[in-house]
Amino acid sequence: MQSVCENSFRPTSPSFAASDLFVQVHKRFSSGFELDVSFAVPPGITILFGPSGAGKTTLLDCIAGLATPDSGRIAAAGCTFFEDKTRLPVKSRRVGYVFQDLALFPHLSVEKNIGYGIAGLHVSERRRRVDAVLESFRIATLRKRTPAETSGGERQRVALARALVTDPCVLLLDEPLAALDAASKSNIIEDLRTWNQAHRIPILYVTHNREEVFALGERVLVLDNGRVIAQGTPHGVMTAPQQETIAQLAGFENIYDTTVIAAHEDRGTMTCRTAAGNVELETPLVRAEVGSNLRVGIRAGDILLATVRPQGLSARNVLPGRMVSLAQRDVIVVARVNCGVEMEVHLTLAARDALQLQAGREVWLIVKTHSCHLMAS
Repeated sequence: MQSVCENSFRPTSPSFAASDLFVQVHKRFSSGFELDVSFAVPPGITILFGPSGAGKTTLLDCIAGLATPDSGRIAAAGCTFFEDKTRLPVKSRRVGYVFQDLALFPHLSVEKNIGYGIAGLHVSERRRRVDAVLESFRIATLRKRTPAETSGGERQRVALARALVTDPCVLLLDEPLAALDAASKSNIIEDLRTWNQAHRIPILYVTHNREEVFALGERVLVLDNGRVIAQGTPHGVMTAPQQETIAQLAGFENIYDTTVIAAHEDRGTMTCRTAAGNVELETPLVRAEVGSNLRVGIRAGDILLATVRPQGLSARNVLPGRMVSLAQRDVIVVARVNCGVEMEVHLTLAARDALQLQAGREVWLIVKTHSCHLMAS
């Protein structure tokens, strides 16, 4: 096995280092779904983001060896996991994998759960590793407890510790923190960051939560329908999406087909008219000819609402409309307003009550020019 891994990582580009995780995978399923991706990520946390059914878990399974691609190449830490006839077994890949359901052994103590994957080591080395990771994730006092005797956050820490005690060269996290509150999640991630500062391995973290993309990741890969459709920094990918799928994932609740009807180069804007409703919006100026078709995305939280026509505003888009519906979601009120097209607006409970909003009421929507994000049609 050693001969397979020594000096076997041959990056296809000078920008790919031996410490990177390199993935070039093609796999077709009988259902018709096809995974076809190519990327390299360096040490650090990379968020794997995308809608359900995009292929995120399938991709992790290919890296771990739980699924076999039809063709391609997977390599990390100078070791080729998969290429042509090279198919390292799961136990030889040095990949840590934490599943959403954690898969802890209920009959084993925390200490024995963590040490399960290194049972072949000498007892003194096994004890040293287990003690070290128990301290790193602040669960040393739990070593004799069973999973049932620990909290949800503590079980997440045990699952991470069990994956990392094996000294992996890659860590895969398939939404393992989805059930935790924000504070618990943040504390665990900070402990993981601290651990990785010393070990410096690539970590792929799957999530559906756009807040986690900004809070946890150093970089993001967006997967949709088995393809990587965007990658880069969270800010670059999520705040200026170039495709509608990313815009929807990034929280642009209002997306419309529009046509450019005028360009105002002197003030750096242009006017776009929606295909439905003939609503005119002043948007930032981009390289698009008059008559071009574009998509315009507007976040619901970027729209202001008034019950009297506002005066003296810097915002260029003031749209009269009528309240269609109001629905409370936790501490947010979701309002739907028909202003030629239906727009979703997010309000606080206090704003709803102060404005005495109800279905049927006439209102005005205020949208700043730079809240209108343009995408290709």
